[in-house]
Formats: sequence, structure tokens, C-alpha cells
Amino acid sequence: DVGGQDKIRNLWRHYYTGTQGLIFVIDSQDQERIDEAKQELHRILSDREMKDCLLLVFANKQDLPNALSPSEVTDRLGLDKMKDRSWYVYPSCATTGEGLYQGLNWLSQNVKSK
Repeated sequence: DVGGQDKIRNLWRHYYTGTQGLIFVIDSQDQERIDEAKQELHRILSDREMKDCLLLVFANKQDLPNALSPSEVTDRLGLDKMKDRSWYVYPSCATTGEGLYQGLNWLSQNVKSK
């Protein structure tokens, strides 16, 4: 778990070695920052250390009005263009825990099968 503040993003790459799965949490209601999130996600995934890692995206804050659906998050992040990586977008609500176990189950099952 690493924070998302601009000041510490340069430190993220120190955690990449040996990574089997990446969990990327999107604020589904913050449509103004989704392009920034897309850019950051693709920057992370372009690192050679992250070449083979699985990607789990939690489309968080699904309980709030105007939240992007998982399919909208998929489109906005450009995930459908990722043909060489296993990825999954799961709807979630961190405050209630809804969707967290299901997403983590997908990740653990797919890490085991690699």
C-alpha cells in the first residue's frame, strides 16, 4: 500500500521488484481526475518490473451518485486495449467493504494460476 500524493509517486518504483499483482483504486465519482489516474496507471505498468503483474482495479465509491460504472472505468482507463495483461475491474465501496473480498479473490486465484 502506497499513498497517491504527487510528492511520493517517484518512490513507488522501489516497490515494483517481484510484484505479482497491482491493486489500483479509482475514485469512481471523481471524473475530473480519471485522466490523471489513467496516465499514472499506464506509467506504472510500463515499468519493466511490472511487465507480468496482474491488475485489479477497484472502481470505488459505487455508493455515491454519478459514480462511473466498472465498464465506464474500463473505457476511461483504456484497459480494453491491454491485450498482454490479465486485468479486472471490480465495483467497490471501501466504507462498507462491498466488493473488496470478491476483487481480492480474483487476484489471489489468478496469482496462484500463474
